[in-house]
Amino acid sequence: MHLLAFAESIQLFPDGTLFIHVGLILLMIWVLNRTLYRPLNRIMETRDKSRGGYASEAEAILADVEAKEAQYSREMLDSRAKGYELIEKEQKKAAAAREQKLAEAKAEAAGKLDAGKAELEGQAAEAKSAIGEDAKKLADSIAASILKS
Repeated sequence: MHLLAFAESIQLFPDGTLFIHVGLILLMIWVLNRTLYRPLNRIMETRDKSRGGYASEAEAILADVEAKEAQYSREMLDSRAKGYELIEKEQKKAAAAREQKLAEAKAEAAGKLDAGKAELEGQAAEAKSAIGEDAKKLADSIAASILKS
């Protein structure tokens, strides 16, 4: 029941206390700047100066290193791409040369095969004519021996 008592005092529309709250917040920020933030910022600046201000120099060096590393990576990718293109081009040349040699070998083998077939046909024709002559001689000798008897 205690909560219901406080519920009656809740206002939905701001009144003059809003300006008091905003003023208190601004006063608190001003006091904190004077007492806490400015002395801390001065201490950090003197610490940076006592180091010789090398922090900003180190950051510049790191930024330069990152830029050079990015450039190196880009150049490496470009070089790899060019290398792959060159390898592919050489492989195509080698494949074309291989195909040409293969075609030449096939043509040479076909020529030798045709020459071999022609020679074989010539030998077969000679053998047929020789067999035919031998058959005639044998037939003549058989006929002569039959007639003699």
